[in-house]
Amino acid sequence: MTVDEFLLWEDGTGTRYELIGGEPVAMAPPADVHSLLTGALALEIGRRLTAPCRVRVEAGIGIPHRNDMWFQADLAVGCERASTRPGVAEPRVVVEVLSPSTEADDRTVKLPLYRTVPSVQEILLISAREPRAELWHRTDGAWLVEEVGAEGTLTFASVGVAVPMAALYEDAAG
Repeated sequence: MTVDEFLLWEDGTGTRYELIGGEPVAMAPPADVHSLLTGALALEIGRRLTAPCRVRVEAGIGIPHRNDMWFQADLAVGCERASTRPGVAEPRVVVEVLSPSTEADDRTVKLPLYRTVPSVQEILLISAREPRAELWHRTDGAWLVEEVGAEGTLTFASVGVAVPMAALYEDAAG
């Protein structure tokens, strides 16, 4: 299946899917802690953004030069105008909340492919289990990773936003 075919396809069940290697792959419903953390991230990042940048939840991300891959990131920040086309055309920030069922794929499949998207400047992999995160930054063509703990701050330089980790885990502690 191509990305265009996938974006038109509907199985009639309401199940969420990603396209991986041309095959639709069902996504498990997120656990409550995962949903709370995603909501806190959307709120905290969104309230600090300035126009035209906006945060998008369950953000569709296409992979350049791959007509067989389409991911549903937990969040993405883009600064382009809203469009009728699916997905975020030029994501600057991509966020994946790591859970036991998704962490391996988020790290080994998604992270390397997100890094190939030219507009992406930061990629956040954040734990749903404990207050820790990896914030990947594109710097002079290379990718550097910053480990952020409970007392740290997530700084997304590409969109001028800084979020204290403590603000994210207040309601998401599980």
